[in-house]
Amino acid sequence: MTEISAALVKALREETNVGMMECKRALIETKGDKAAAIKKLRERGVAIAAKKATRAANQGVIASTIVGGGQAGSLIEVNCETDFAAKSPGFRSFVQALAEKAAANDINLAEAAKAEVTAKIAETGENIIARRALRYTLQGTGLVTSYIHHGSMIGVLLEAGCQKAETTKNPVFLETVKDLCLQVAAANPKFLDRQGVPADVIAAERDICAKQVKGKPAAIIDKIVDGKMKKYYEQECLVDQPFIKDPTKTITALLKEKGGLVGDSIAVRRFARFQIGEAV
Repeated sequence: MTEISAALVKALREETNVGMMECKRALIETKGDKAAAIKKLRERGVAIAAKKATRAANQGVIASTIVGGGQAGSLIEVNCETDFAAKSPGFRSFVQALAEKAAANDINLAEAAKAEVTAKIAETGENIIARRALRYTLQGTGLVTSYIHHGSMIGVLLEAGCQKAETTKNPVFLETVKDLCLQVAAANPKFLDRQGVPADVIAAERDICAKQVKGKPAAIIDKIVDGKMKKYYEQECLVDQPFIKDPTKTITALLKEKGGLVGDSIAVRRFARFQIGEAV
Protein backbone atom coordinates (compact mmCIF):
# COMPACT_ATOMS: atom_id res chain seq x y z
CA MET A 1 0.00 0.00 0.00
CA THR A 2 1.28 3.49 -0.89
CA GLU A 3 2.52 5.45 2.10
CA ILE A 4 0.51 8.67 2.44
CA SER A 5 2.28 11.43 4.35
CA ALA A 6 0.53 13.73 6.77
CA ALA A 7 1.86 16.69 4.75
CA LEU A 8 0.16 15.42 1.59
CA VAL A 9 -3.15 14.90 3.41
CA LYS A 10 -2.86 18.39 4.88
CA ALA A 11 -2.15 19.90 1.46
CA LEU A 12 -5.20 18.20 -0.07
CA ARG A 13 -7.37 19.31 2.83
CA GLU A 14 -6.26 22.93 2.47
CA GLU A 15 -6.94 22.86 -1.26
CA THR A 16 -10.36 21.24 -1.04
CA ASN A 17 -11.59 22.10 2.49
CA VAL A 18 -12.61 18.45 2.88
CA GLY A 19 -12.15 16.50 6.12
CA MET A 20 -8.83 14.80 6.86
CA MET A 21 -10.18 11.25 6.72
CA GLU A 22 -11.91 11.81 3.38
CA CYS A 23 -8.70 13.31 1.99
CA LYS A 24 -6.58 10.44 3.22
CA ARG A 25 -8.98 7.86 1.81
CA ALA A 26 -8.96 9.56 -1.61
CA LEU A 27 -5.15 9.70 -1.61
CA ILE A 28 -4.87 6.04 -0.69
CA GLU A 29 -7.24 5.11 -3.49
CA THR A 30 -5.25 7.19 -6.00
CA LYS A 31 -1.84 6.05 -4.65
CA GLY A 32 -0.84 9.54 -3.58
CA ASP A 33 -1.82 11.35 -6.78
CA LYS A 34 -3.26 14.63 -5.47
CA ALA A 35 -4.83 15.69 -8.76
CA ALA A 36 -6.54 12.33 -9.10
CA ALA A 37 -7.67 12.53 -5.46
CA ILE A 38 -9.26 15.95 -6.08
CA LYS A 39 -11.05 14.49 -9.11
CA LYS A 40 -12.30 11.56 -7.02
CA LEU A 41 -13.56 13.89 -4.30
CA ARG A 42 -15.34 16.00 -6.90
CA GLU A 43 -16.92 12.89 -8.38
CA ARG A 44 -18.25 12.01 -4.94
CA GLY A 45 -19.57 15.51 -4.43
CA VAL A 46 -17.50 15.88 -1.28
CA ALA A 47 -15.43 18.80 -2.51
CA ILE A 48 -18.57 20.53 -3.74
CA ALA A 49 -20.18 20.04 -0.37
CA ALA A 50 -17.20 21.42 1.51
CA LYS A 51 -17.03 24.51 -0.67
CA LYS A 52 -20.68 25.28 0.01
CA ALA A 53 -20.33 24.68 3.74
CA THR A 54 -19.33 28.31 4.31
CA ARG A 55 -22.63 29.62 2.96
CA ALA A 56 -25.39 30.58 5.36
CA ALA A 57 -28.07 27.95 5.93
CA ASN A 58 -30.86 29.67 7.85
CA GLN A 59 -33.90 28.10 6.22
CA GLY A 60 -34.95 24.52 6.77
CA VAL A 61 -37.37 21.98 8.16
CA ILE A 62 -38.31 20.58 11.58
CA ALA A 63 -39.32 16.92 11.44
CA SER A 64 -40.22 14.11 13.82
CA THR A 65 -40.80 10.38 13.86
CA ILE A 66 -42.56 8.38 16.58
CA VAL A 67 -41.81 4.66 16.78
CA GLY A 68 -43.17 1.69 18.69
CA GLY A 69 -46.60 3.25 19.15
CA GLY A 70 -45.20 6.02 21.31
CA GLN A 71 -42.28 4.13 22.86
CA ALA A 72 -39.72 6.52 21.37
CA GLY A 73 -39.51 9.53 19.13
CA SER A 74 -37.22 12.06 17.52
CA LEU A 75 -37.24 15.78 16.80
CA ILE A 76 -34.71 17.20 14.35
CA GLU A 77 -33.81 20.45 12.61
CA VAL A 78 -32.13 20.38 9.20
CA ASN A 79 -31.13 23.68 7.61
CA CYS A 80 -30.64 24.74 4.02
CA GLU A 81 -30.04 28.05 2.25
CA THR A 82 -33.35 28.91 0.62
CA ASP A 83 -37.04 28.70 1.40
CA PHE A 84 -37.52 27.21 -2.07
CA ALA A 85 -35.36 24.20 -1.18
CA ALA A 86 -36.93 23.86 2.28
CA LYS A 87 -40.41 23.57 0.75
CA SER A 88 -39.47 21.09 -1.96
CA PRO A 89 -40.92 17.57 -1.58
CA GLY A 90 -37.50 16.02 -2.15
CA PHE A 91 -35.89 17.94 0.68
CA ARG A 92 -38.76 17.23 3.05
CA SER A 93 -38.60 13.51 2.28
CA PHE A 94 -34.85 13.63 2.91
CA VAL A 95 -35.34 15.30 6.31
CA GLN A 96 -38.09 12.85 7.26
CA ALA A 97 -35.74 9.97 6.51
CA LEU A 98 -33.18 11.54 8.85
CA ALA A 99 -35.87 11.86 11.54
CA GLU A 100 -36.54 8.13 11.19
CA LYS A 101 -32.84 7.41 11.58
CA ALA A 102 -32.72 9.60 14.70
CA ALA A 103 -35.78 7.90 16.21
CA ALA A 104 -34.44 4.39 15.70
CA ASN A 105 -31.21 4.78 17.66
CA ASP A 106 -29.50 7.16 20.06
CA ILE A 107 -26.95 8.65 17.64
CA ASN A 108 -25.07 11.80 16.77
CA LEU A 109 -27.19 12.66 13.75
CA ALA A 110 -24.69 15.07 12.18
CA GLU A 111 -22.05 12.34 12.15
CA ALA A 112 -24.34 9.43 11.33
CA ALA A 113 -25.96 11.25 8.40
CA LYS A 114 -22.79 12.82 7.02
CA ALA A 115 -22.82 10.75 3.81
CA GLU A 116 -26.51 11.45 3.14
CA VAL A 117 -26.09 15.16 3.80
CA THR A 118 -23.04 15.36 1.53
CA ALA A 119 -24.93 13.63 -1.28
CA LYS A 120 -27.90 15.98 -0.85
CA ILE A 121 -25.61 19.02 -0.99
CA ALA A 122 -24.19 17.78 -4.27
CA GLU A 123 -27.71 17.13 -5.58
CA THR A 124 -29.27 20.46 -4.56
CA GLY A 125 -26.29 22.80 -4.83
CA GLU A 126 -27.14 24.23 -1.40
CA ASN A 127 -25.37 24.07 1.94
CA ILE A 128 -27.26 21.68 4.21
CA ILE A 129 -26.69 21.22 7.93
CA ALA A 130 -28.18 18.59 10.23
CA ARG A 131 -28.25 21.18 12.99
CA ARG A 132 -29.67 19.31 15.98
CA ALA A 133 -31.53 16.18 16.95
CA LEU A 134 -33.25 14.94 20.09
CA ARG A 135 -34.52 11.46 20.95
CA TYR A 136 -36.89 10.51 23.76
CA THR A 137 -37.51 6.96 24.94
CA LEU A 138 -40.50 6.33 27.16
CA GLN A 139 -39.72 6.34 30.88
CA GLY A 140 -42.51 4.37 32.49
CA THR A 141 -46.17 4.16 31.48
CA GLY A 142 -47.27 6.83 29.06
CA LEU A 143 -46.62 8.08 25.57
CA VAL A 144 -43.96 9.88 23.56
CA THR A 145 -45.60 12.07 20.96
CA SER A 146 -44.82 15.00 18.69
CA TYR A 147 -46.38 17.86 16.80
CA ILE A 148 -45.07 19.65 13.73
CA HIS A 149 -46.63 23.04 13.17
CA HIS A 150 -47.87 24.01 9.71
CA GLY A 151 -44.92 24.88 7.51
CA SER A 152 -42.54 22.69 9.54
CA MET A 153 -40.95 25.75 11.14
CA ILE A 154 -41.83 24.69 14.70
CA GLY A 155 -41.84 21.22 16.22
CA VAL A 156 -42.54 19.74 19.64
CA LEU A 157 -41.49 16.44 21.22
CA LEU A 158 -43.25 15.57 24.46
CA GLU A 159 -43.47 12.69 26.92
CA ALA A 160 -46.71 12.36 28.86
CA GLY A 161 -47.01 9.97 31.78
CA CYS A 162 -49.85 8.11 33.49
CA GLN A 163 -50.23 5.19 35.89
CA LYS A 164 -52.36 2.69 33.95
CA ALA A 165 -51.47 1.13 30.61
CA GLU A 166 -55.09 1.32 29.42
CA THR A 167 -55.07 5.10 29.86
CA THR A 168 -52.70 5.45 26.90
CA LYS A 169 -55.50 4.21 24.60
CA ASN A 170 -58.18 6.46 26.08
CA PRO A 171 -59.37 9.16 23.61
CA VAL A 172 -59.43 11.75 26.41
CA PHE A 173 -55.77 11.04 27.21
CA LEU A 174 -54.79 11.17 23.53
CA GLU A 175 -56.63 14.45 23.03
CA THR A 176 -54.99 15.91 26.14
CA VAL A 177 -51.53 14.93 24.94
CA LYS A 178 -52.22 16.56 21.59
CA ASP A 179 -53.39 19.73 23.34
CA LEU A 180 -50.21 19.77 25.43
CA CYS A 181 -48.11 19.68 22.27
CA LEU A 182 -50.14 22.54 20.81
CA GLN A 183 -49.64 24.46 24.05
CA VAL A 184 -45.86 24.10 23.89
CA ALA A 185 -45.80 25.09 20.21
CA ALA A 186 -47.95 28.19 20.73
CA ALA A 187 -46.91 29.40 24.20
CA ASN A 188 -43.21 28.43 24.05
CA PRO A 189 -42.58 27.65 27.74
CA LYS A 190 -38.94 27.48 28.77
CA PHE A 191 -39.45 25.17 31.74
CA LEU A 192 -41.81 22.40 32.81
CA ASP A 193 -42.45 23.78 36.32
CA ARG A 194 -41.04 26.16 38.92
CA GLN A 195 -38.77 23.47 40.32
CA GLY A 196 -37.09 23.25 36.94
CA VAL A 197 -36.10 26.91 36.82
CA PRO A 198 -32.38 27.21 37.71
CA ALA A 199 -31.61 29.14 40.90
CA ASP A 200 -29.46 31.67 39.04
CA VAL A 201 -32.32 32.41 36.62
CA ILE A 202 -34.71 32.99 39.54
CA ALA A 203 -32.19 35.24 41.30
CA ALA A 204 -31.60 37.28 38.15
CA GLU A 205 -35.31 37.64 37.49
CA ARG A 206 -36.03 38.69 41.08
CA ASP A 207 -33.25 41.25 40.84
CA ILE A 208 -34.81 42.70 37.68
CA CYS A 209 -38.22 42.82 39.35
CA ALA A 210 -36.77 44.53 42.43
CA LYS A 211 -35.11 47.20 40.31
CA GLN A 212 -38.41 47.84 38.57
CA VAL A 213 -39.99 48.82 41.91
CA LYS A 214 -37.00 50.64 43.35
CA GLY A 215 -38.12 53.50 45.57
CA LYS A 216 -41.25 51.78 46.79
CA PRO A 217 -41.64 51.25 50.57
CA ALA A 218 -39.42 48.37 51.71
CA ALA A 219 -42.35 46.65 53.41
CA ILE A 220 -44.16 46.06 50.11
CA ILE A 221 -41.24 45.48 47.72
CA ASP A 222 -41.08 41.73 48.43
CA LYS A 223 -44.82 41.37 47.86
CA ILE A 224 -44.59 43.24 44.57
CA VAL A 225 -41.61 41.15 43.49
CA ASP A 226 -43.46 37.94 44.44
CA GLY A 227 -46.38 39.08 42.31
CA LYS A 228 -44.11 39.78 39.35
CA MET A 229 -42.44 36.38 39.76
CA LYS A 230 -45.85 34.70 39.72
CA LYS A 231 -46.47 36.29 36.34
CA TYR A 232 -43.03 35.17 35.20
CA TYR A 233 -43.82 31.55 36.12
CA GLU A 234 -47.18 31.79 34.36
CA GLN A 235 -45.38 32.83 31.22
CA GLU A 236 -42.32 30.55 31.30
CA CYS A 237 -43.43 27.36 33.11
CA LEU A 238 -45.69 25.00 31.19
CA VAL A 239 -47.79 23.78 34.11
CA ASP A 240 -48.43 27.36 35.27
CA GLN A 241 -49.42 28.69 31.85
CA PRO A 242 -53.04 29.47 31.00
CA PHE A 243 -54.40 26.80 28.65
CA ILE A 244 -54.49 28.29 25.13
CA LYS A 245 -57.92 26.80 24.41
CA ASP A 246 -59.38 28.01 27.71
CA PRO A 247 -57.30 30.70 29.47
CA THR A 248 -59.52 30.48 32.56
CA LYS A 249 -57.66 27.29 33.58
CA THR A 250 -53.96 26.51 33.92
CA ILE A 251 -52.25 23.46 32.46
CA THR A 252 -52.09 22.05 36.00
CA ALA A 253 -55.87 22.38 36.24
CA LEU A 254 -56.28 20.84 32.79
CA LEU A 255 -54.21 17.81 33.77
CA LYS A 256 -56.21 17.34 36.97
CA GLU A 257 -59.52 17.67 35.11
CA LYS A 258 -58.59 15.21 32.35
CA GLY A 259 -57.05 12.83 34.86
CA GLY A 260 -60.38 12.72 36.66
CA LEU A 261 -62.17 11.87 33.43
CA VAL A 262 -59.89 8.92 32.71
CA GLY A 263 -59.57 7.79 36.33
CA ASP A 264 -55.82 8.22 36.35
CA SER A 265 -53.14 10.84 36.93
CA ILE A 266 -51.73 12.58 33.86
CA ALA A 267 -48.42 14.42 33.88
CA VAL A 268 -45.93 15.94 31.50
CA ARG A 269 -42.54 14.34 32.11
CA ARG A 270 -40.55 16.45 29.65
CA PHE A 271 -40.83 18.38 26.42
CA ALA A 272 -38.75 20.12 23.80
CA ARG A 273 -39.57 22.76 21.24
CA PHE A 274 -37.51 23.47 18.10
CA GLN A 275 -37.96 26.51 15.88
CA ILE A 276 -36.06 27.09 12.67
CA GLY A 277 -33.12 29.44 13.13
CA GLU A 278 -33.48 30.03 16.86
CA ALA A 279 -30.35 30.34 18.99
CA VAL A 280 -29.29 27.11 20.67
